Amino acid sequence: MNSIIEKAFNEIKKLPEEQQKAYAEWILEEIKAEKEWDKLFEKSQDILSKMAEKALKEHSEGKTSDLNLDKL
Repeated sequence: MNSIIEKAFNEIKKLPEEQQKAYAEWILEEIKAEKEWDKLFEKSQDILSKMAEKALKEHSEGKTSDLNLDKL
């Protein structure tokens, strides 16, 4: 196990049980959320590639213009 993880777990072990439980639940929820984002991002790669190709084509065809921040 990574030394920083060991250090974090050792510090958590010193806390009251209810706080330990809260940290454990938070960590598990974060891991779950990261996995969900990874799946969604993986699925979106084809769509993002097609959108990028379309944008580059439109730019090469002169159908785009520079962003004018004053007009936003």
